Amino acid sequence: MEEKKEIQVTIVPPVQMHGKISEEEFFSVLKIIAPGTNLRTAIDGALKAGKGALIVVENESLLPIIDGGFRVNCRFTPQRLIELSKMDGAIVLSKDLKKINYANVLLTPNSKIKTLETGSRHKAGERTAKQIAGLVIAISERKHEINLFYKTIKYHVRNTEQILRKANEQIQLIEKQRELFDTYLEKLTRLELRNYPSLHQGLLVIQKGRIIQKIADEIKKYTVELGNEGTLLKTRLKEITMGVEREMNLVIKDYTLLDTKRSKMLLEELSYDEILDQENILRVLAYTPGRQLLPIKGWRILSKTSLPEADIAKLLKDKDSLGEIIHSNARSYFEIIGEERAKAFKDEIEKIKLNT
Repeated sequence: MEEKKEIQVTIVPPVQMHGKISEEEFFSVLKIIAPGTNLRTAIDGALKAGKGALIVVENESLLPIIDGGFRVNCRFTPQRLIELSKMDGAIVLSKDLKKINYANVLLTPNSKIKTLETGSRHKAGERTAKQIAGLVIAISERKHEINLFYKTIKYHVRNTEQILRKANEQIQLIEKQRELFDTYLEKLTRLELRNYPSLHQGLLVIQKGRIIQKIADEIKKYTVELGNEGTLLKTRLKEITMGVEREMNLVIKDYTLLDTKRSKMLLEELSYDEILDQENILRVLAYTPGRQLLPIKGWRILSKTSLPEADIAKLLKDKDSLGEIIHSNARSYFEIIGEERAKAFKDEIEKIKLNT
């Protein structure tokens, strides 16, 4: 079997938040078994041959819980792993996945570690991953499936066709959400330029923007799983989501009664179902029932001009609101940002009005 060109992948050090495995860390694990890697070739080969296997990536905590078997200590190739999968015991790979260290070993993790698995191979796999805080891959010949155990996570590894089908469904969904996002954003822009800022319209933009981000996160996971097969999907996702985060953040900056960073953090904590309820987004912006909308600063509209952020801040300090800024004459800006820049800014604002 021809050996594929291998991309060096390592598991990044854990970045823990509230005891959870970070997205970056989990993605680094998925990359290890993505299509196009030698390990995925070996796993698919074992599955195709109708063999089950338990593959463990060695770390400093593993040796005390392995028993029996024999030391292999040879260079890893897909064909060698497929051949070794004919044995009942586990196969141990080196940290860098370049060597097969042991084969046909018995894993003896603590039997008191909780597991929902029923088969002996999968029980051992889950308990081992939890005990050593590492990576174990279980191949089931009976169910003809691959499961990944990493620390406390179990992840079912789907085949390329399944992932592509699901990813394309998500791409269609995110395209529709992007259309709505752009429609709401254009309407908000028209209202703000006519000095009618709309909290309701701002909520719609934030809601759709966050939904797009959540769907994009799911698609990003698919692109990692697809490896080399996910290049076109990754490019399309980048095109669809371009500018969404920036526009959404500027709407938050204009409409929140809190610090922008705080509102963004609260928004990110909302689940998909919670985002669908606009009352939750109102709370993220610190609005209470009956609270009147104050004149907005207008960071989003003003950021469409060539003015640097420092000059926008100067204008807002002097003029206080978007309405006052865009309806003032150019002379009123002279002392704030200089005559030449003030004239250019006024021309840009008028062009934005005409084109909206």
